[in-house]
Amino acid sequence: MEKADSKSRILVEMKQVTKAYASRKKLFTRSSPQVLALNSIDLSIAKGEVFGLVGQSGSGKTTTGRLLVKLESPTAGEIFFNKTPISQLKGPGLKTYRSRVQMIFQDPYQSLNPHLSIAETLLEPLIVQKIGTPDTRTEKVIHTLDTVGLSPGEAFFNRYPHQLSGGQRQRVAIARAIVLEPQFIVADEPTSMLDATIAIQLFQLLEQIKETFGMTFLFITHNLAAARYMCDRIAVIHDGHIVEVNTADNIIRHPEHPYTKQLIKVQPGFKYTR
Repeated sequence: MEKADSKSRILVEMKQVTKAYASRKKLFTRSSPQVLALNSIDLSIAKGEVFGLVGQSGSGKTTTGRLLVKLESPTAGEIFFNKTPISQLKGPGLKTYRSRVQMIFQDPYQSLNPHLSIAETLLEPLIVQKIGTPDTRTEKVIHTLDTVGLSPGEAFFNRYPHQLSGGQRQRVAIARAIVLEPQFIVADEPTSMLDATIAIQLFQLLEQIKETFGMTFLFITHNLAAARYMCDRIAVIHDGHIVEVNTADNIIRHPEHPYTKQLIKVQPGFKYTR
């Protein structure tokens, strides 16, 4: 069997990527010191893979996701999508990239525009990408709402985010991410603000979406149990460094890095083989 990181199967690759932010300027200093959110990380994600990025708050995992969807740019290094460096994308190439790469944000309360109906939220990317006619776009939105479990889709068409529960809002956020049928989705802590029962339902939904559409996922989380459930491979990130990459089972059963062992130690019900 071909290895998961085989060059021929890599969809997303980060090479020596660094992201620095200016910290608050101190009194009597001429320049602002920099804080490294990511420090020369290397990462590769295979086509069709669910790849987990696990770390505690402030580890750099959300920054990684934002760089991959081009919400931010790296300070150094390069990101490749289908072997193309995304820093070089402009005009039509960048527009195409934005249709192929989408993000599910952590907070469904903030990620949805409260002034747009659910229909407007899902129609917007189709209109921007000039996909279909008004009628086919409407059909696509209804079908997508049905796909994420908001059924019948017509019943949610004219609702607004404040009229939905937290779980329903996150389903809308997922629908917005998949309506263009992208190749790659960054899911940034997509269930962390939901209760356990709803979270499990959304994990199952994401699995169904992956199987139905063959999408590739980066699943960002602080929760090793969630990562083990969802992911083929897991990278552990700590203070802007990737400290360990392995299959999900091997990360849990045979961790190598002290930080990974500490994460497992504080995770209820997890043990590892020394």
